[in-house]
Amino acid sequence: MKILALNWQDLTNPLAGGAEVHLEELLRRLAAKGHDITLFCSSYLNAAPEETIEGIKIIRRGKRHNFNLIASYHLRRMIKETHYDIMIEDINKIPFYTPTYLDIPTLVVVPHLFSTTVFREINFLLGLYIYFSEKPLVKIYRRKRFNVISESTKEDIVARGIPAENISVVHCGIDTAEYSFEPSLKKFERPTVLYLGRIKKYKSIDHMILAFAKVLNDIPDAQMYIVGGGGYIEPLKELAGKLKIRDKVYFPGFVDSDKKVEYLRRSHVAVYPSLKEGWGLTNIEANACGTAVIAANVPGLKNSVDNNNSGYLYEYGKIDELAQKMQKILTDPEERGRLEKGGLKWAAQFNWDDAADAFEKELEMVIAQGR
Repeated sequence: MKILALNWQDLTNPLAGGAEVHLEELLRRLAAKGHDITLFCSSYLNAAPEETIEGIKIIRRGKRHNFNLIASYHLRRMIKETHYDIMIEDINKIPFYTPTYLDIPTLVVVPHLFSTTVFREINFLLGLYIYFSEKPLVKIYRRKRFNVISESTKEDIVARGIPAENISVVHCGIDTAEYSFEPSLKKFERPTVLYLGRIKKYKSIDHMILAFAKVLNDIPDAQMYIVGGGGYIEPLKELAGKLKIRDKVYFPGFVDSDKKVEYLRRSHVAVYPSLKEGWGLTNIEANACGTAVIAANVPGLKNSVDNNNSGYLYEYGKIDELAQKMQKILTDPEERGRLEKGGLKWAAQFNWDDAADAFEKELEMVIAQGR
């Protein structure tokens, strides 16, 4: 297949996140199978206009703030010059609404839609822009086939009006060579709670800190690591200071892959308190590294936790419940060991090779239907 993929940014972009990991893990494997892959995305400071990485030809044009405005011109030209069998449109921010100006078999990939969640992260006016930009999605994409990463995202899209039979679910995988259990590596000496990911307001990391303050009343030697980069670090530091636990909460910032895996392996529990996600890849990665998880029982995250087996779900925003579940794992070695074993079994189900095989079949079906 000759495949054109469309995404806001590629994985080399400093602002890349889970959506870029998901798409490019699949594209790399499709390229390895012999498919011709082109990824069209926005550029960033000092980025090459074009380059090939692991079999994916990447074409960068425009910037993050105007990419959706200039994409139509470049896409028309690219499709006119090259006969692509199919286009993958990844909707993880504002949709590009390509059906209004392109006639090409298209698979629409949706990690998750923002809806009202966007107002938890950015200012009201920009939030309105993104919120209303999602509104025409059903009308414009109704006849396209969708591929999503969780049952929660499928339910969301069906509720908006896309027929369920037009939506397939392919779960994310993990890199099992990187995220693995190392039994010789000991947990941290102090009971340790971990958050690993982007530091964004809607991730509700403040809930973790509030809960951890309660945990410290009974486990005074516990510590918390909030690992990752993002624009909401300072308010979290201020909160820890107000609670007088700043010396117990560490912010290492962005870390490389090896250090990330070390944190996942050595922590006693990893927590994901977000308001909404498309999936919870960090939960699976933590489980694969032999660590139990706690996550909010919200769309996306609830699908990435085998509740009471790989970890616990709790009702979003319930600080006392979150604190109680943290304390249970930190103080009960037998229960933690049970969850760690369950997590290893759960994580073994998710791998990128199987995901790429299922995704390839979706692409072939869309092409056949287009013909």
